[in-house]
Amino acid sequence: MILTVTLNPAIDRTLTVPNFQRGQRHRATSGLALAGGKGINISRALKALGVPSIATGLAGGQTGMRIVERMTAEGILNDFVRIADESRTTTAVVDPTSGSYTEIKEWGPAVRADELGFLSEKVEYLSRSADVVVIAGSLPRDVADSFYAELIHDLNRRNVATYLDCEGEALRLGVEAEPTLASIGQQDAESLVGQEFHDDEDYELALEQISALGARNALISTEDGCIALLREDRVVHRFRVVAPRVEPVSSVGAGDVLLAGFLAARAAGKAPAETLRLAAAASAASTLELGAGMLDPREAGRLSPATDVVELEPAAEATV
Repeated sequence: MILTVTLNPAIDRTLTVPNFQRGQRHRATSGLALAGGKGINISRALKALGVPSIATGLAGGQTGMRIVERMTAEGILNDFVRIADESRTTTAVVDPTSGSYTEIKEWGPAVRADELGFLSEKVEYLSRSADVVVIAGSLPRDVADSFYAELIHDLNRRNVATYLDCEGEALRLGVEAEPTLASIGQQDAESLVGQEFHDDEDYELALEQISALGARNALISTEDGCIALLREDRVVHRFRVVAPRVEPVSSVGAGDVLLAGFLAARAAGKAPAETLRLAAAASAASTLELGAGMLDPREAGRLSPATDVVELEPAAEATV
């Protein structure tokens, strides 16, 4: 069982608007509203990939009720803590003509200390039957940047595997808490290590820095796949993964599906290289769908054989 934790979920509205331009009046050709937030997107993708998960987090007001109702309607098992303030709505505008998308995100609710305490108790209880806990997404208002790190410390003490996917100061502190794996988008990884990435050497250096900060494994998503540092039997492997080029409908949530694909492959006992191949193929397949966390597993299977996985250098003994 995989537990996903989403503190700042949303109703994610995705609108398809051809030839989108600022300051102009447009009519959307299609629209989709889903329960969203990184952890929920990961649970959705895991369900598509046939891996059981339960989603928890904070949900407030009428929007929070809609989030829970939509998860339940999709068959995503969930157990959220109700809070007083209103959960957020986010809007993504996808332009199929240019292949671009524009996101507008609300800050999210203010969270009281007692509500946060209820969530910590919920995570502690649900994690007793979980093999992995995924802590993902932004923090709502009035939640300290150290909250994810505190969760990771507690879960590590109980020998529960922890996967982290967030941004900013919460990411830095969370990585220092030594999660099992940190899954990071390229821009967030660049901010974390303080430099831009231009070639494989830059990525490799970033992986080493992220590992030195505390993450036992690291996964950086890129436009065409990912780059990863994975420990297996006390040996460090570094991989560059490139998925086949597709004509994307929307890349929103592709990084979430990358992590879900990784989790699904690991749950099936796949070796590191094959795990990354399946993860990148799932991520590429998700860009053919409208809606974060949506994918057709058959499309992922079709893309997998053409996904290129290269080990960047001979494996070295891990310093653990």
